[in-house]
Amino acid sequence: MKKMCPFSLLILLALSIYGPNLINADALGPTQPPIFILGDSTADVGTNSYIPDCNATANFPHNGIDFVKSRPTGRFSNGLNSADHLARLFGYNSSPPPFLFLHSLKYGLQSGIYRGVNFASGGSGLLDETGLQLNVLNLPQQINQFVTVRRNLTAALGPELTEAFLARSLFCISTGSNDIFVYFKTRSTMPKEEFINLLMEAYENHIKTLYSLGARKFGIISVPPIGCCPANRLLNGTRCFEPMNDFARCFHSALDKLMCKLSSELHGMKYALGDTYKMTIDVIDNPRPFHFKNVDTACCGHGTLNAEGICNATASLCSDRRQYIFWDLFHPTHAAARLAANTLYGGPTLYVSPINFAQLAAEN
Repeated sequence: MKKMCPFSLLILLALSIYGPNLINADALGPTQPPIFILGDSTADVGTNSYIPDCNATANFPHNGIDFVKSRPTGRFSNGLNSADHLARLFGYNSSPPPFLFLHSLKYGLQSGIYRGVNFASGGSGLLDETGLQLNVLNLPQQINQFVTVRRNLTAALGPELTEAFLARSLFCISTGSNDIFVYFKTRSTMPKEEFINLLMEAYENHIKTLYSLGARKFGIISVPPIGCCPANRLLNGTRCFEPMNDFARCFHSALDKLMCKLSSELHGMKYALGDTYKMTIDVIDNPRPFHFKNVDTACCGHGTLNAEGICNATASLCSDRRQYIFWDLFHPTHAAARLAANTLYGGPTLYVSPINFAQLAAEN
């Protein structure tokens, strides 16, 4: 097993212990920017629960067992996910609510949008066809929801104030894993480089669309070592499935180049890119300093590695969720998501570049 370098270990340990206290708050300016969140199940806080006939939901036990009153919330987690933890670091109680929840309220889209909105939908990806059979919201649909929010902001604030409001907002995007899952599940014969380029073309189009709608600050979360998820370990005995990890590494490298290119082309655009591959694999390779004991088995599930079935009321459930990196077949626990959010928020360029999310929020 690859060993984690002492410098990386020291940084992640400090982040896990001190979190945002490593940041000089006086140097950041306003710490509560509006936050708009797009992406997949790593950031979904209940969107899919409001979609009729959706086949990718988590609104049932044991999900949410460590949430208030142990209630399932639609999060693929035992508690909070990375979107929640990031929002808390910026001073909120949790992620902004799902667009579809606000839409269900009588005055939700008039009064509930000023701290941001969560559009993320579990099972979605960069490509329109990813998640199609699951009946989830792809990124173009999520962006169309944002158009509705922007329209409501403009009606309430006027064009100039809306432009200023969106310019200081954070647009956090966490997506790409499901596209790679589908590539392997369908046994695609498209060459790796061609497929990654296809994903980057889609990503570029989505970011340019958001930019045209007023977004200026982008917090981008790359693809983690998805070959090490419990479900994908079953493709290689119980070891990480390296072909999938290779795609994840190539995805980050291409995304790094894309974001640098876009920031030079789009006036006023700023970004922070989180290398969740490196930050996650470093913990998997050396979990004990972070008080994790299990890096390969899902806390909640069925069968080998608890990875042969979804987390539900009849699933096997671990007794101490804090010791597990993985909650279910694919998703991190509350504890692992918190460490990732701390690193995105206040981490060094080793893990998030060219600046971190806290510095991005403070940019003028």
